[in-house]
Amino acid sequence: MLLAVDVGNTDTVFGLYDSGTWSHIWRMRSLVQEGEAHYESRLRLHFLEAALWFGDVETVVLCSVVPAMTPIIQKVLQSLFGEDTIMVGPEIYPDLNIAIDHPHEIGADLIANAVAVMSRYKQNCVVVDFGTALTFTTVSKQGEILGVAILPGLVTAVKALFANTAQLPEVPLILPASAIGKNTTEAIQAGILLGYEGLVKSLILRIRTELGGDCIAVATGGLSSIIETLKDEFVEIDRRLTLDGLRIIGEKVREA
Repeated sequence: MLLAVDVGNTDTVFGLYDSGTWSHIWRMRSLVQEGEAHYESRLRLHFLEAALWFGDVETVVLCSVVPAMTPIIQKVLQSLFGEDTIMVGPEIYPDLNIAIDHPHEIGADLIANAVAVMSRYKQNCVVVDFGTALTFTTVSKQGEILGVAILPGLVTAVKALFANTAQLPEVPLILPASAIGKNTTEAIQAGILLGYEGLVKSLILRIRTELGGDCIAVATGGLSSIIETLKDEFVEIDRRLTLDGLRIIGEKVREA
């Protein structure tokens, strides 16, 4: 079995891969103040409820974009599985070239996304990750990360509007029927969701144009299915893409 751990700004995701499938996926809020004991007890409980044994996990792969959470999760994994956790960074997967100015600045989750699409598709691809941040990672057919675009994610945008205005409420992320909102909730939904629809389409088009029109798009992230009108932009919507990239990295490192 292989355990992939993706530490994100909102959630930490634990995925257990066994016999060719993700048999279990657990999500926990990424809260530094909870400490090691909280995450270790939660993970122990999940394994107990699923009748799983820690000793059956042969490979552990970790990526993190939250520096304060990284040592907490590392200590939990060390306590439960031993010393051999594979930590994802820019040099972890030699077949992937990171052609940006400062490779160590790129998020480890984006590296995992790139590895996943590089393995599935042998063509230019932009990975649109709908998370706390909305990211566009462009990967060439030669297996090279060409660059990234980053902006606030959907929930982040709604929370920023709510936090920085006196009269605008926090609203659910439901796609409105019209761009002309008839009340405050509909107005915010139209501005955020339909606005982001146009933004995503525009950036994908811009990236495709810069690559001469030869570029597919893949979506991932917890909010990747929220804007239903975008589904035709993508050849695939896979919320487990990051975990799958971590799995591929883990298997490659273990083989080596």
